Parts: sequence; structure tokens; C-alpha cells
Amino acid sequence: MKTGHRLLWLVGLGLTTLVLISPLVLASAATPAGKPTIYEFGRKLCPVCGKNAQVLKDVEAKYRGQIILRFFYVDTDEPLFREYGVTFVPTQVFLDASGKEVFRQEGPTSQKELIAKLKELNPDNLRFLDLSPRGGV
Repeated sequence: MKTGHRLLWLVGLGLTTLVLISPLVLASAATPAGKPTIYEFGRKLCPVCGKNAQVLKDVEAKYRGQIILRFFYVDTDEPLFREYGVTFVPTQVFLDASGKEVFRQEGPTSQKELIAKLKELNPDNLRFLDLSPRGGV
């Protein structure tokens, strides 16, 4: 194999590795200490996933700064689906402040259900207990 071909092969191998591993690095870096995180696994063209994403975004806006919300799509983030064993969309994976999975739900959710689960998983965070019309902030 000529030197030029070897170099191209190595560059291609490096880019392939980067593409496959970068979503995993981004996911682990997205869990700042002290904040619970919800990973929403969906499919870009799934109407149920789209409606569920809006529910999650509304709750995130209501509790801005208290939770981290990340969206992953089987269309582009398949390695994360395998890592987390997700086989159904939508699926929500709840992580505690240390990044450990503490709960998982398959299927759509409502704001009420989501807020109740956040309260259950974060009993010491009093701002989650404030469900007043001000938005809990």
C-alpha cells in the first residue's frame, strides 16, 4: 500500500471513529453536576415524538435552570440508543445529578406526569414543589 493511500485510510478511520464516538462524549458532558437530566429518545418524523418533545420543552421552560433536557434521534444518534438500550420511541431516561439513570419511561407523557416524576426524584429541591401559576420559579 502506498504511503498516500495509507494516510487516506488512517484519516478515514479517524473520522469514522469520531463520528461514532462524539455523540457519546457529548451526552456525558451534558450532565452538569447538581442538575437532574432528562434524555428524550425519539425519531425526527414521529408525530407522537414531536408532541411529547413539546411537553418536555414546556416543563423545561417552567423549571428553567433546574433541569437539563437533551433530545436524541434514532436517525442521527443510533449509538446512544444502543448504549441506553432504547427500543421504543418516545422514551425518556431520567438521570440524577451525578449522571446515573434513576428512571425510564416508554411512551408519551403529560406535563402533570412529568412534574410529578421530577418531584418524586428530586424531593429536596423545593422549587419543584412549587406548582403555582408563577411557573414554579
